[in-house]
Amino acid sequence: MKRIIFLHIPKTAGQTVHSELARVIGEDCTSPIRVHTQAPANAQFPPGYTLYSGHLDWMDLGQFGTDRFAFTILRDPFERIASFYFYLLEKSQGLDVDALNAPANAGLKKIRENTADDYFFGGDAGWQQFIRDHYDNFYCSYFVTHKIRGAAQIADIPTNTLIPLAQKGAAQLDCIYSIEGLAALEQDIARLTGQQISIVEKRINPGPKLQGTKRWPQLLERIESDANKQKLADFSALDVKLMQQLHIQGALS
Repeated sequence: MKRIIFLHIPKTAGQTVHSELARVIGEDCTSPIRVHTQAPANAQFPPGYTLYSGHLDWMDLGQFGTDRFAFTILRDPFERIASFYFYLLEKSQGLDVDALNAPANAGLKKIRENTADDYFFGGDAGWQQFIRDHYDNFYCSYFVTHKIRGAAQIADIPTNTLIPLAQKGAAQLDCIYSIEGLAALEQDIARLTGQQISIVEKRINPGPKLQGTKRWPQLLERIESDANKQKLADFSALDVKLMQQLHIQGALS
């Protein structure tokens, strides 16, 4: 069996996909590295596993040659930003005071104790880098740098250069799926593994709103400044253009 490498972009149904892949591949054949911070940059894919799945950096993807099936899932960039925000907000509201004040939960403390304007556009330089890394045209950043936190590396790249670079990076993957087209992923995994996964009807960590509800308008309602509404929209502008250029496909050809 080819190695399966799922590069999970936050809030793109990834927990559901990971759960189903691990079920059919087997937990003992699934890499324990689920988040890029769990391993050095050159050890995101420890040897000996069939499934690699998580919020991973992928500079070393080439080590597998053709003996792999590497893919990711995209969704409407505006909805991804809003879904991520509301997911973290709900998570923060479930913490007691002691947990909220733990250093590891500084981001959750920030989102709970600040307005949406201050969360996205306030804070010091370190916080603003965190925001850019996780929200600002993340698809472009991820495909160009192959890093979860790669925004600083693309900050000075002109737009007319950035999108072609992102296209080139995306072309290194075997498949890019739409969150609305997960039936195609089910079919492709069945071809690769001989086993059926169920991800179209199943959702893990779906967020606080009902599935199908548009979250972007709800986020905009929380933004008080018109200027900040435009800046937040700009966080998706390049990703929208990129998605128009990508071959976001269904089943394998």
